[in-house]
Amino acid sequence: MFLTISTTGTPERPATDLGFLLHKHPEKAQAFSTSYGRAHVLYPEADDQRCTAALLLEVDAVALVKRGKGKGRGGAPDAALAQYVNDRPYAASSLLAVALSAVFSSAMRGVCTAKPELPSQPRSLRIEVPALPARGGPELVRRLFEPLGWTMTVEPVALDSRFPEWGDSRYVRLELESTRLTVAEALRHLYVLLPVLDDAKHYWVAPDEVDKLLRAGEGWLPAHPEQKLITSRYLSRRWSLTREAMERLELVRLAEADDSEVEDIDNAVAAETETEEKPTPLAVQRREAILQALRAAGAARVLDLGCGQGQLVQALLKDPKFTEIVGVDVSVRALTIASRRLKLDRMGERTASRVQLFQGSLAYTDKRLKGYDAAVLSEVIEHLDLPRLPALEYAVFGAARPRTVLVTTPNVEYNVRWESLPAGHVRHGDHRFEWTREEFRAWASSVAERHGYDVEFKPVGPDDPEVGPPTQMAVFTVSTAVTRTEKEAKAA
Repeated sequence: MFLTISTTGTPERPATDLGFLLHKHPEKAQAFSTSYGRAHVLYPEADDQRCTAALLLEVDAVALVKRGKGKGRGGAPDAALAQYVNDRPYAASSLLAVALSAVFSSAMRGVCTAKPELPSQPRSLRIEVPALPARGGPELVRRLFEPLGWTMTVEPVALDSRFPEWGDSRYVRLELESTRLTVAEALRHLYVLLPVLDDAKHYWVAPDEVDKLLRAGEGWLPAHPEQKLITSRYLSRRWSLTREAMERLELVRLAEADDSEVEDIDNAVAAETETEEKPTPLAVQRREAILQALRAAGAARVLDLGCGQGQLVQALLKDPKFTEIVGVDVSVRALTIASRRLKLDRMGERTASRVQLFQGSLAYTDKRLKGYDAAVLSEVIEHLDLPRLPALEYAVFGAARPRTVLVTTPNVEYNVRWESLPAGHVRHGDHRFEWTREEFRAWASSVAERHGYDVEFKPVGPDDPEVGPPTQMAVFTVSTAVTRTEKEAKAA
């Protein structure tokens, strides 16, 4: 991905002031790491008359698959190759917008400590984007940029210049020019409108995206004739977020028309009288359900298998009924984070005697796991490839054999209730599978039968009458007949 920003100047007002505005020195080539690759900033030309800054983004296709939605652009869910072979490394998109925000963050905010008078000064600007996906074609590009004071050249890119009869692709080559805008305004326009034209984002659109949109759109979005389209596309057509953004934009418009503050307009309900409670996060509901099940089982010595960053271990430590707590994870990094979360190095001696963390793989039997009252596998099994599940099953139910085992896992049927989750996608890029309620019950029942456990199933989170709860939990307990046999064998 490639984008250039050029400006002209005079000896009294040199074009190289662009370096101060962007906080990047024209005589240096700089590189910055991002979540999806490496961004480079360089200046192909820099003198008093003309200065050009170029942003080159090298996209790591593998990192994009691992951290992103897990499905390549335009590929069916089973088209694995489409995850790696797509236009993301070459065409301007939300990846480039995020890189602009990360590399030129101070410039976008209009901050320049070296020359504080510069950010507010309009400049002669020219921006070139060689390859821009434009869902809506050149006409939509004009409808988005012209109201903001840009003049432009939009050239459709042919599918193949050797075969003109094939027509144009959905990509355009874009050149923008203006003498009325500041660098900060130009960057904010690009930050919002590049992903709008692409009509796709490489990351989950969370509620905080509304705040990002309104910050970048301050001063121009409330009055833009295509406000609704921009808002809807930027927020990936999430209707609830779009509605919230449109309501807040209307408040801004009314405040500007009345020459007052937004707070003065939006005063129907005082802040201190708001009584609506925020919903409890599903992760918190899951931990509470696990704690309740452990207390009901009378467990005192508990294993947290696949403990991750230690949230459940931390919750268990708060209850003195749990006298011994062991967190196990294959990831050393996760255990390090868990140790910091628990403050093990500053923990009192009595509390420290109740907890320990150690590395281990659940695919292998481990003598250290034997003899405990209960074991918890919270959101663990779906991270394993299906052929490896039997190994985990034997290691936990056959070898370690605690009296109680709690297993929680996502209910794939509930996924249709998540607004931000596209159809056919799993909840996390590392999930190897997600089961229906029937599939989970069949697996759990067969495990219980093979290893002498009884099993019951409990919902975690709101139990939807059509699709069930977001999380399903199985509570395994050693069956009464097996317990009696074991006691008789010990007595003999």
